[in-house]
Amino acid sequence: MIGFFTSSPSRPLDNSRKVLGLDPMNQFVDNLHKYWPKSAKVLMITAFPDDEPANKQMTDFFAEAIRDAGLPLERMDLWDYRTEDTSARKLLSYQVIMLGGGHVPTQNYFFHQLSLADKIKAFKGIVIGISAGTMNSAKIVYAQPELDGEAIDPDYQRWIPGLGLTETNILPHYQMVKDRMIDGMQLFADVTCVDSYGHRFLALTDGSYLLSIDGKETVWGESYEIRDGIIRQISSENDVLLWQ
Repeated sequence: MIGFFTSSPSRPLDNSRKVLGLDPMNQFVDNLHKYWPKSAKVLMITAFPDDEPANKQMTDFFAEAIRDAGLPLERMDLWDYRTEDTSARKLLSYQVIMLGGGHVPTQNYFFHQLSLADKIKAFKGIVIGISAGTMNSAKIVYAQPELDGEAIDPDYQRWIPGLGLTETNILPHYQMVKDRMIDGMQLFADVTCVDSYGHRFLALTDGSYLLSIDGKETVWGESYEIRDGIIRQISSENDVLLWQ
């Protein structure tokens, strides 16, 4: 399996840069071209399984973005609550699987309903994680609190089983959320840094990604390591760093 675990594969969510379609920063599109098949059937698995309008908008956008990037696209399908055939056989008929962005626990629950962790083990193609999809790709997911109330809810589960495509806990959109307040606390200083004791997180800015090829992982672009309460920058734009 080849995994592109992105923060955002298209525009930065804070609109700090103008990007049309797929983001070429840090050789993302160039690297996709290296591994993209001659003709690809692409599957999008949503983070919003019951939001039909949002799912249509998302799949239409990425189908156009893929074609505009010169990547051959035979067809683009979507799995949400309406999908009848979510068998392993159907999943393995695709060459590229995209894991959509959204609310991590919501998508995680949908993945469990699909038994996706078991089915995707045999997949040998390209997986593209988008934000929540990237986070849920971890073996054990760190579901960083996102919605009001989650950081103070004693029943909110911050550690949940994921797909097992990587051991790395990735935190997306760092440039946008690093100073965010949630439930009266600083998201990173008061929540995530505290949760990082005994753990190691990789925070990515939009335009950066983790590239995994048969288990070897490299960070492309600006990134930060969060470990035992300390945040430190470990790479900058256009850097390529071996993650181990």
